[in-house]
Amino acid sequence: MTPAPTLGDLVDLLHGWFPPATADSWDAVGLVAGDPTATVDRVLLAVDPTLEVARDAAEWGAGLLLTHHPLFLTPVSSVAATTPKGRTLHTLTSSGCALLTAHTNADQAEGGVSEALALALGLGELEPIRPAPAEPVDKLVVLVPEEAAEEVRTAITEAGAGALGDYDSCTYSTTGEGRFRPLPGASPAIGTVGELEVAREVRIETVLRRSRRTAVLRALVAAHPYEEPAFDIVPLGDPGTGTTGTGRIGTLPETTLEAFAARVAGALPETAHGVRVAGDPDRTVRRVAVCGGSGDFLLDELARSDVDVYLTSDLRHHRAGEFLEQGGPALVDVSHWAAEWTWLPVVEARLRDALGDRVETRVSTRCTDPWQFRA
Repeated sequence: MTPAPTLGDLVDLLHGWFPPATADSWDAVGLVAGDPTATVDRVLLAVDPTLEVARDAAEWGAGLLLTHHPLFLTPVSSVAATTPKGRTLHTLTSSGCALLTAHTNADQAEGGVSEALALALGLGELEPIRPAPAEPVDKLVVLVPEEAAEEVRTAITEAGAGALGDYDSCTYSTTGEGRFRPLPGASPAIGTVGELEVAREVRIETVLRRSRRTAVLRALVAAHPYEEPAFDIVPLGDPGTGTTGTGRIGTLPETTLEAFAARVAGALPETAHGVRVAGDPDRTVRRVAVCGGSGDFLLDELARSDVDVYLTSDLRHHRAGEFLEQGGPALVDVSHWAAEWTWLPVVEARLRDALGDRVETRVSTRCTDPWQFRA
């Protein structure tokens, strides 16, 4: 049997799916506790790192507890077992269970929280409500004498230019005439001082990540035969067509708001919160926006959108009322915990696909929603 992975292996795998660098600046994600060299053969997945969940992980013998919400989102001055957070951490570490958090870095990702929620509701044709900004990209145009074109092209692509998705060395070339007159003091590679020179030149165009700009330009200057290479760097706009980003918009077969609310209730774990709906029960619903977790920060842009209903959690009275007065989409407010719980089976399936029987996994069904009953 193939040996179980180390905690470090699992951290690398999960960070590949949900890169910590994509988390919001205020967030606290990543490995909270645990020895990366330790072997992990059981992983428990949960929304919240509560004491009860930690005890479940310890009793089951989990080597890793993966949670969506951070244990230390707000600073603490002590992790002694006499404090609530300290008790949770002590319960995990004393049983040899590590803790890893994927929060806002899991919200925007493909296979992330909002996407899992959308798929649990049966939505198709998914796209982000607010696409994540793409890495800044520049366009490079350089003019090279024909006999040196291949050398310069190779130098800039080896430095990182011309990478497009699953392709590299992507360039476009056209030929033409370059004209210049070397002045006194010049040491021209081509031509004579004081005389007008006409040279066959190649115009090479390519793109590069802005983070590679310095390296590519250094490579260009080093490989180019001219004293003063002619080139342009043009910053390119973000097309906003990425598959990652905040929330998701999708479609489903035409239905009514009342029927859609029933679909939501059937798809999410039952909670005391239930499913709250604002809008005409007979309203036609086909295009749906969702955001796992607290999503009222998206209300302003969705008020001007073409969606029929917006589903999220933690909507406030005044914000919801003002939104509805604008005549925009209907609103569906669900339990924060229930909406984000839909992500756990998705991650579990990915872990099983990646690791097979090397690791045993379990999704916690313990409801950690703070609201426990209705009077």
